[in-house]
Amino acid sequence: MIEALIFDLDGTLVQTERLKALSYARAAIELRPGAVDEDEVLAAFKQVVGRSRQEVAEALLKRFGLQEAARARVAQYGVHEPWQAFVQIRLGYYHAMLKDPQVLLADQWPHNIALLQVARRAGCKVALVTMSTCVQARHVLEALKLGDAFDFVATRDDVEMGKPDPEIYRLALQALKVPADRAVAIEDSPVGVRAALAAGVHVVAVATPFTRDGLHALHSLPPEWIVDEADALPRVVERMVEHQVHHGG
Repeated sequence: MIEALIFDLDGTLVQTERLKALSYARAAIELRPGAVDEDEVLAAFKQVVGRSRQEVAEALLKRFGLQEAARARVAQYGVHEPWQAFVQIRLGYYHAMLKDPQVLLADQWPHNIALLQVARRAGCKVALVTMSTCVQARHVLEALKLGDAFDFVATRDDVEMGKPDPEIYRLALQALKVPADRAVAIEDSPVGVRAALAAGVHVVAVATPFTRDGLHALHSLPPEWIVDEADALPRVVERMVEHQVHHGG
């Protein structure tokens, strides 16, 4: 019997991966005005999403020939490497977008949020596990009018190890007082899926344009639990619940 749904935030309730991609694109255009196309950067970001910040920055610097332009900004930001300067430029754009509640509302994932509301009305326990900081997560949740939607919220500030380590899921399960085999995680990324599975939690993965290929490349999650069309999410979660009822924990 499923007692809890545990939601990721970035990419699952709000399209922050798209905002991150846009921030990289705008930073690249700032470094080489007129020489970089936004759509090309967005497409390139899809190939590196889920990697570390350094890996993403270095890949885009190389792909679009931005190394020297970024190197010229190193002293300005008090850093040592071109990729660090590139990251600082893109964070300026990203934080500006996050500060705008209208941007966040426009980029929410309505089907995923609708599932959250259905779970709450049904009396199901709900938690949020995110690699955003507490301050960032609170800001996003307030913008989405979800400030009081969860029984428990865990952020990167609460754990030593980030996803794909299962620590944050184990923390949420402990707080909810729910066994791992009675919880379903709603995730959008391969690292999130790996974290939930490592904690023993069932997973339904909601693919985005930035994570679809990576999710389908996973061997640990059967394809029937990967949702490619957002409006199919309720049906897949219902099927997951029925599967657990008939097959046990």
